[in-house]
Amino acid sequence: MPGKVNPVIPEVVNQVCFQVIGNDFALTLAAEAGQLQLNAFEPLIAFNLHESLMLLTHVAQVFTERCVKGIEARPEQCARHLEASVGTVTALVPVIGYEAAAALAREALATGRRVRDLAREKHGIDDAKLDELLNPLRLAGEG
Repeated sequence: MPGKVNPVIPEVVNQVCFQVIGNDFALTLAAEAGQLQLNAFEPLIAFNLHESLMLLTHVAQVFTERCVKGIEARPEQCARHLEASVGTVTALVPVIGYEAAAALAREALATGRRVRDLAREKHGIDDAKLDELLNPLRLAGEG
């Protein structure tokens, strides 16, 4: 399929995590089965612990190099997504109340319109106040 991106590296990370979970379970059983100060299962414990550490180390390096490295945010696209997010309606609750905000969210979802436009239209909130309330830094707790 043209343009398809296969998520091979994240799938590898999942597989490694599954293996580590299995190693952890075997390690737990081996630790529980030991008697007193003598544990005949220490080789299994050591092997699984070492294998898990090596797998996690290598998969973190591969994930960083082949998946994460080079990723850059596109601020304009992020801003468009934020403007389109119905979640921003929570910032309006102190001003218009919970029920009105919930109604705005339902309408935004149903119509595809922005919360900002609906708040202006339905509740008469001016652009300056909306800019203040829906400021991304404020919403993230930084402003």
